Amino acid sequence: MAVRVRIIAPPGVFQPRSDSWMLARALRAEPAVAAGDVLDLCTGSGAVAVAAALAGARSVTAVDVSRRAVLAARLNAVLNGTRVEGRRGDLFDAVPGRSFDVVTSNPPYLPASADALPSRGPERAWDAGLDGRVLLDRIVEEAPSRLRPGGALLVVHSSVCGEEATLARMSAAGLDAEVVERVRGPLGPLLAARAGVLEERGLLAPGVREEDLLVVRGRLARRSSNLRPGQVEPSHVLRKP
Repeated sequence: MAVRVRIIAPPGVFQPRSDSWMLARALRAEPAVAAGDVLDLCTGSGAVAVAAALAGARSVTAVDVSRRAVLAARLNAVLNGTRVEGRRGDLFDAVPGRSFDVVTSNPPYLPASADALPSRGPERAWDAGLDGRVLLDRIVEEAPSRLRPGGALLVVHSSVCGEEATLARMSAAGLDAEVVERVRGPLGPLLAARAGVLEERGLLAPGVREEDLLVVRGRLARRSSNLRPGQVEPSHVLRKP
């Protein structure tokens, strides 16, 4: 189903591109979105957050470190006749103590010249450390504690950042991980300009100028019906010989 969202990206706010719409499509396919609570991290213009609201989410919260991005998300929600709560802050720190049915993110994921994240300027929307995973890894590691049983984390990034690394980290965090959407195409202009450096770091094979855009889902297992609230399901049972 096509995602139809009207979006205005004011100056200083990243214009949504194909990866944002990939994530929006994957989001709308998640059963937990309808009548669920959705959190969109690194929301930018709010395109994915608005798509969640249009898909029938009970509540949508959009988080970004940029004041302009938070205002843009609120503006675009109104433009589309939906309600989105915009919060400024650092990922999950912006929503202390809250849990969600679905968490989405199209974080900055371009490998940069340093691990330190830029604090200002347009690069803040795409630079993400030497391997492009500074924000991505934090989201994957922190999400399970904020997901309700049966909830899902959906993240989008380039294969240049490491598909297997994301799947492995999700599994290690207790999520059932899989790639739910993949699109092959030429490197975007920013990655193409850094291709030589990426080759030197081993992030890009020599001469390759294509990437996969991936949407990776990690689902948290549902709690067994016979467990009491707060009881942890054991991973194994010891039996006497």
